[in-house]
Amino acid sequence: MKGIKIALGIFKVPAILILLLFSSISSTSAQQNFYDSDQLPSSFHQQRRELLRKKLGPSTCAVIFANPIRNRSNDVDFQYSQDPDFYYLTGLLEPNSVLFIFSEPVSFNGAMIDELIYVQERDLKKEVWNGRRLGVEGVKEKLQFKTVVSGKQWKDSPPPIESFTKVLVKYPTDIREKSGTSGSLNSMVYNLKESLQDAGKEMAAGSLMNALASLRQIKAPEEMVLMQKAVDITLQGLSEAIKACKPGMTEYQAQAIVEFYFKHKGSEYPGYGSISGSGINSCVLHYVTNRKVLEPNDMLLMDMGAEYHGYTADVTRTIPVDGTFSEEQKAIYNLVLEAQLAGIEKAVKGNKFNDPNQAAKDVIAKGLVKLGIISKPEQSGVYFNHGTSHYLGLEVHDPGLYGPLEPGMVITVEPGIYIPEGSDCDKKWWNIGVRIEDDVLITDNQPFVMSDALPKTIEALEELMQQPTLFDQIK
Repeated sequence: MKGIKIALGIFKVPAILILLLFSSISSTSAQQNFYDSDQLPSSFHQQRRELLRKKLGPSTCAVIFANPIRNRSNDVDFQYSQDPDFYYLTGLLEPNSVLFIFSEPVSFNGAMIDELIYVQERDLKKEVWNGRRLGVEGVKEKLQFKTVVSGKQWKDSPPPIESFTKVLVKYPTDIREKSGTSGSLNSMVYNLKESLQDAGKEMAAGSLMNALASLRQIKAPEEMVLMQKAVDITLQGLSEAIKACKPGMTEYQAQAIVEFYFKHKGSEYPGYGSISGSGINSCVLHYVTNRKVLEPNDMLLMDMGAEYHGYTADVTRTIPVDGTFSEEQKAIYNLVLEAQLAGIEKAVKGNKFNDPNQAAKDVIAKGLVKLGIISKPEQSGVYFNHGTSHYLGLEVHDPGLYGPLEPGMVITVEPGIYIPEGSDCDKKWWNIGVRIEDDVLITDNQPFVMSDALPKTIEALEELMQQPTLFDQIK
């Protein structure tokens, strides 16, 4: 930005010309679709809104806010990340917005409508600093909304919530922006609460969240294309990190190799904090510091996922830093792999959501007894202390109803065994942490393992670790 200021000073370019030029470029293209041609189409989001409308009871209004802007420190914000439910229903990636969906048409400004969205206005001065906005007309054109109002016009064109008996609201959390600014998220939250109080309306969120969960737990074909892309990017990164792994590297260097591929292949972000834990850190479930040096006898547990156009992968592989599994590492690893395969086998239509978890736990409990690490199966929770599966999609822990497994659901299957130093077992097992995780699509037939292309047997991993990689040249 400093260079731009200098250039303007030298050439005396009038600021208004810069703003007009920027306006002419940005007014023709939506921010989130300007560069990428494989975003979800507006018809997908329209269909999601219609499906949600059908799940609302009579005389019901659903309200979903965009995410607030998150401050990093002082005048620096984190890169904006949209609320997944709001994105799912709108396709809009901008802040300071709120969506209303009505169970039946209602009169608004002389027209009958069944949905309404308030958005932030175009602001050329701010767009020069922070990027293009769609504005009212852009949201109409690109996202195919018929009724779009500037958030600044809320008081002049308030939402017709008085026409409904029940108002279901998903409020944003942790708003840190200054209050009172017209059109801001904070002001719209305040306005809605004031309107609800004045109208004496029932306000709830539980049934709305259940309705959204029931929709989001079943992935449409358009979603599956993006999810598979996220998985494929993740597999490429993990594969190269496995090849490059060697003693003397750091956990963050292994992380950097994986995340290089995320960016190289078009992923916008990691889907969650990347876990790259070795030795004792392999036994910390959500370890994200990633600063330790890799030592020859360590296991390295890498749990990472690329996010692509909002959809995230979630894959874990565990490898021996020196390229060869010890006998103890082999025993634990093969037990986890056996448990994972048993869990995947249960990931079929009609089974309970917990069936893969129970199958994996049964295998691990029996195996730990056989290895002499525990004396009774019920003690296995000491070393396998989490569930095997969760939903996956727009969030790494995606919402769902946790009922019977249905075609279109994507879940993880990720058993693990973690034996930290000081555990009540033979020291030879200490600091062995193993997790194996794949992303699994429930189908009408057998489970489809979306991440199956990345090796996970001991033989295949040891062979992969001997293969050359361009990262061998980096010192």
